[in-house]
Amino acid sequence: MKIDGHIHTPYCPHGTSDPFKAYVEEALKQGYSSMSFTEHAPLPPSFLDPVPDKDSGMDLRLLERYIQDIEQIKKEYQKDIDILIGLEVDYIDGYEQETTEFLTRYGSRLDDSILSVHFLKGPDHYHCIDFSEAAFQHAIDDFGSLEKVYQAYFRTLEKSIQADLGPFKPGRIGHMTLVRKFHHHFPSPADWDAPISALLEKVKQGRYQLDYNAAGYFKPACLESYPPQRIARQAYQAGIELIYGSDAHKSTGIGQGFDRIDHTLTTG
Repeated sequence: MKIDGHIHTPYCPHGTSDPFKAYVEEALKQGYSSMSFTEHAPLPPSFLDPVPDKDSGMDLRLLERYIQDIEQIKKEYQKDIDILIGLEVDYIDGYEQETTEFLTRYGSRLDDSILSVHFLKGPDHYHCIDFSEAAFQHAIDDFGSLEKVYQAYFRTLEKSIQADLGPFKPGRIGHMTLVRKFHHHFPSPADWDAPISALLEKVKQGRYQLDYNAAGYFKPACLESYPPQRIARQAYQAGIELIYGSDAHKSTGIGQGFDRIDHTLTTG
């Protein structure tokens, strides 16, 4: 069974307008049997998106239409492919209550979902660590060092794993090494991966899946999956289920990097 568990949609405010059908037809062309649409969920109402265009999450006013559109396309293609309604939900330190309220309201209508860390709470303000190299540098300046950015990232990731977000908390942890998106320009600290073993143990204890995300191969300052192969193997050996995700933001992104990951480690 060939699965893509991390796909964005025309509802992504920083993606393309490719219609749902274009994504589905591309998945069918490549022989997928299951695909999860996991659009960026609306951010908590009181959270100020730190990116310039304020486009990190879907507009809450569009969420009902998003769900209805996928429900419709699920029916249309039900004999051809298993289509899952999902969201990529941000874990934002300090906004757990609003996130729980959101999931309580909409979680029962989702088939699948991912919990990701894109934002770090800095000494002065929040940072979107994967937005740009300039934004990453601003985070380094705010935290005081690259090492402290990594520490904050993995500390926040641990909080996301352990957070009580209610019965509809996402069951898969998104791109757990996203902090390395720019590591060819900002070389990672020598011991950057020291927290990984303990984090994987917490993932296992919580019975979460891991997003085995291939998008990093196509980021010029990253050129590896999230997590990289050796950590993916470590997760697999620990008994953690890994789900391939293209993290496609356009229909032609379906399946990107599928030929580069280790499929002996994945479901599907």
